[in-house]
Amino acid sequence: MSGHYPMKMTSRIVLVFMLMAVAACGSGGKKKFAYVERPAEGLYAEAVEDLERKRYDRAIPLFEEVERQHPYSPWARRAMLMKAFAYYRQNDYDEAIAALDQFISLHPGNKDAPYAYYLKAISFYEQIRDVGRDQDFTNKAVAALTDVVRRYPSTEYARDARLKLDLTFDHLAGKEMYVGRFYLNAGKYIAAVNRFNTVVEQYQTTSHVPEAMHRLVETYMQIGVIEEAWKIAAVLGYNYPGSEWYQYSYNLLDNAGVLEPGSAPKPSVLRKAKDEEKEQKIRRPVDLDTPQLSPVDSDIGNNSPIPPANQLPD
Repeated sequence: MSGHYPMKMTSRIVLVFMLMAVAACGSGGKKKFAYVERPAEGLYAEAVEDLERKRYDRAIPLFEEVERQHPYSPWARRAMLMKAFAYYRQNDYDEAIAALDQFISLHPGNKDAPYAYYLKAISFYEQIRDVGRDQDFTNKAVAALTDVVRRYPSTEYARDARLKLDLTFDHLAGKEMYVGRFYLNAGKYIAAVNRFNTVVEQYQTTSHVPEAMHRLVETYMQIGVIEEAWKIAAVLGYNYPGSEWYQYSYNLLDNAGVLEPGSAPKPSVLRKAKDEEKEQKIRRPVDLDTPQLSPVDSDIGNNSPIPPANQLPD
């Protein structure tokens, strides 16, 4: 029996060392702050310095430490907002939006609440995708930007939000045009009419309306609804007399011999008009896979009314 004792002791020693090795490996993951209480001002100042040096991975934990150690101080409110800004600056929009929602929930009446709503809207805005893809972020950006304008109509944030709303509406109209052209080229004329009508009725202030009206003229001519094509062309000419799209519609009706109400189209004239259009290389929006609105404003951080990190009010 005594001969086996050293072997058992050796096995136990090896087991202990193995457990220590596993524990050491487990501690090699994400670095965490040891809890050492520090003044809020010092933690916040260090975090701001890292933020200004674009060391976001260091700034964010420090802002969180301010919240953890001094949850009821004005510095905690500042840190919560600046943590969201740090996430935004490193393009981590989901985390930025989550932090902003937390700030809005806890401090809805704070003087920095307008900024929180604005930064949330911009976080959606910068995720807008090209017109060939899903427009969920565009719709969320519209809702968030509208919220800024509704809640704080006289602020600098609302003024910038209105400008970006115009761009997002133009982008959504571009999506409708993208799909409408697809339906038109595929011969699905009723579906195309619905898309072009959406642009004319719901996005009246966008740059896509003249083309949408011309496409309606073109589609109605294809299906033989000449009277409706003539009416839309007349409205297009009245509202956009100098537009190239009105000139295209005018030429289409002229070549078909239906410039006057009640005129009958000439035989095979639609085919001829289409061929002439191709020969003349009439401009169409060719960049169908290119967004009308750039998904990310490269100068958003410089031109947007974002206050300096060290000048946030209490």
